[in-house]
Amino acid sequence: MKQAQFFRVFDKEKRIVDCTLCPRKCRIPDGALGRCHIRKNISGILYSTTYGRFTSVAFDPIEKKPLYHYYPSKEILSVGTAGCNFECPWCQNFEISQASVDEVPTREISPLELKSLAKRYNSFGIAYTYNEPLVNYEFVFDCAKEFYEAGLKNVLVTNFCINEEPFAKLLPYIDAANVDIKFFRNEPYKKICGGDLGAVMRNVEIFFKKGKHIELTFCVIPKENDDENDFKEFVDWIWSLSDRIPLHISRYFPAYKFHRQPTPLKTLYRLRDIAIKKLKFVYLGNVFEESNTYCPNCKALLIKRKGYFVEITGLDGASCKYCGEILPIIF
Repeated sequence: MKQAQFFRVFDKEKRIVDCTLCPRKCRIPDGALGRCHIRKNISGILYSTTYGRFTSVAFDPIEKKPLYHYYPSKEILSVGTAGCNFECPWCQNFEISQASVDEVPTREISPLELKSLAKRYNSFGIAYTYNEPLVNYEFVFDCAKEFYEAGLKNVLVTNFCINEEPFAKLLPYIDAANVDIKFFRNEPYKKICGGDLGAVMRNVEIFFKKGKHIELTFCVIPKENDDENDFKEFVDWIWSLSDRIPLHISRYFPAYKFHRQPTPLKTLYRLRDIAIKKLKFVYLGNVFEESNTYCPNCKALLIKRKGYFVEITGLDGASCKYCGEILPIIF
């Protein structure tokens, strides 16, 4: 365990603390956990129980995150632990995201050991993924700083629901992120997932304006977040930042507490048709078809993808080799 960086004492005599890491602002009695399952009040001091303890350590294609415009076709060291500050009833990784660290098998590993592992297997960096990495803030901060100082990249796969102060402190060390947007209305964000749309939007905007690489994922849940008007507002917001931010429209499959049929393909195609009217790079996820990148200028095939098979066919560095268009792709 490691003492949390962001909390305050609410009642010193009763040893009650307030966690200030994320917008949920959990008030935690002595001996209890926050809603994320992993931040624990011990005698009036808040601790991270997942520091250095991981459920998953693997090498994944960067496309699995999904990041399509960041080191395409490369593998990245990927780590995850337990816990999440959201409670999405369709979570695909609920076995770890909705568990405390003592409820799942873990192994111990330090930032230095992860850095050595990345270098040994020629990974260009590390992805904090599988569960919500920001609830494991203290470890992510220490590890990201270690990787940054070694010239390696730090990637978040995240809901981005974190308060402004801890976000600003971590931001200099993070290079790229895929952010999973759950809804584009705040009421269901709070009621169903426990999140805060305003905080997520703020963090996306800050991250993008700092020149970091960002891609967005929108998992389409039938009858929950597939309203066309809401989706149009979502696309308009992305466009207001840049029409070149990649958007991944992902198909839902039944999991955890949610057992509706998978998202109809016609729904995905309908939403994609809306998105491509304003955005240059729109991809479908969790579907059995190619998910290629085309030049927005001459329409040439640049990167061919099917599953995790990736073939770079039409790029000269980050430019289209046919027309010279510069693409928002980082190698």
